[in-house]
Amino acid sequence: MTIADRWLLPDGIDEVLPQAARNIERVRRELLDCYASWGYELVIPPHIEYLESLQAGAGHDLDLQTFKVVDQLTGRMMGLRADTTPSVARIDAHTLRREGPVRLCYCGSVFHTKADSSSASRSPIQLGAELYGHAGFESDVEVMSLMLATLHAVGQRRINVDIGHAGIFRGLVRESGLDADQQEILFDALQRKANPEVIALVNAEVNDKSIAAMLRLLPLLNGDVTILQEATDKLAEAPRDVLDALATLKQVAEKMQQQFPDVSLYFDLSELSGYNYNYHTGVVFAAYLPGSGQAIAKGGRYDGIGAAFGRARPATGFSTDLKLLLNLMPVQSAPNNAILAPQNADVQLVQSLREQGECVIYELPGQLQGAADLGCNRQLVETSGGWQIESVDA
Repeated sequence: MTIADRWLLPDGIDEVLPQAARNIERVRRELLDCYASWGYELVIPPHIEYLESLQAGAGHDLDLQTFKVVDQLTGRMMGLRADTTPSVARIDAHTLRREGPVRLCYCGSVFHTKADSSSASRSPIQLGAELYGHAGFESDVEVMSLMLATLHAVGQRRINVDIGHAGIFRGLVRESGLDADQQEILFDALQRKANPEVIALVNAEVNDKSIAAMLRLLPLLNGDVTILQEATDKLAEAPRDVLDALATLKQVAEKMQQQFPDVSLYFDLSELSGYNYNYHTGVVFAAYLPGSGQAIAKGGRYDGIGAAFGRARPATGFSTDLKLLLNLMPVQSAPNNAILAPQNADVQLVQSLREQGECVIYELPGQLQGAADLGCNRQLVETSGGWQIESVDA
C-alpha cells in the first residue's frame, strides 16, 4: 500500500466526522433516555466474544456475517459481533439471572462481512431493546410500540408495519414431511413469492393433501387486518399451533390499532424475508417508510435463545441502525456558542465557566484561525475591571 492509499477505508466501513458524531450522540442519548422511561436498562456487551456465544441459536446467516479471529491466549475462535441480540441474551440468561420480565437496551457498533444492501454500512450502529421472561402477545406489542416511539422521535409519522408469525410456516412444514433441505427451498421460494415454484415443490413432495393445500395458500394470504379472519377460515384444518399463531396475530392487531390508529398494518403469513424461521419462533415485524423498500427497523420473538446459555427464556425485541435514523433527520449544525480564551486568561475563571457548562477554547500561539473559525461567539478580554466576556463580531 502506498502512502497515498493509506487514508482509504475498506468498502462499507465508514468514519463519523464531528458534526455527524455530535448528532449521533445527541439522538443516541435521547433514545436511550426514552427507553429508560419505559423501564429498559442499558447494557454494553463486548465487541468481541467466542464464536459459540456470538452465534448461539442464531443460525447460518449470522455465521456468514461474522468476522472471525483466533484468540492468541487460548487458540479458540472469536468473532466481532454482527448482531447484539445473542450477547444480550447471554447477559439475561447467565449474568443477570433474574426472575420475571427483564427489559434491556443497547446501542453500539456491529460489524458485517457483507453489507445488507449495496448502500448499507458494514459497521452500523445497532440500537435496540429486548424484553425477556414474558411469552404473551402483550410483550410483542410493547416492543413494537417502542420501535414506533423510536421512529416518532426522529420525526417519522407515516410508517408501515409488516407483521407475520414464524409459527405458521413452522407449524405447516413440520407436518409436511419435507426434509430440512426441502424446507429451505420452500422457504426461499415463499420469500421470493415464486408461486409456481411453491406449487411444484408442494405437489411433488407433500403427500398430506390438506397440508399441501394450506402451503399453496400461504403466498396468497396477505393484506390488511381482514386477511387474518380469511386465513383462519382457510387454515381451519391446520395444526393447533398454527391456529394459535393466527389468534395471537389478531390480538396484536387489535391492540396496535387501538394504540396507533394512524400506523398502516400489513399482514403477510408467508413473509419472513430477513428472518431465520429456525431462530424466530413467533410474531415478527418490520417498519417501512414510504418510498423505501428497505426496513428501517425490525424485530420479533425468539423464545428459547437463552437455552444455549443454560436458561431458556421467552424473548422478543427489535433493532435499528442509528446511522439510518440520522439520515432521516435534517442536518443540525452546532451554533457558534463557545468562548475563546487567551493563554494568560485566569485559570480559575476558565475552570468555573467549564463547570457551568460553557465551552472554553484556549487560543494557541501562532494560530491563524479567528474566534468564529473555532466556533466561538464570545471571548475573554482583560479589562481594567478584570476579565470580561465580550461578544465576537460575526
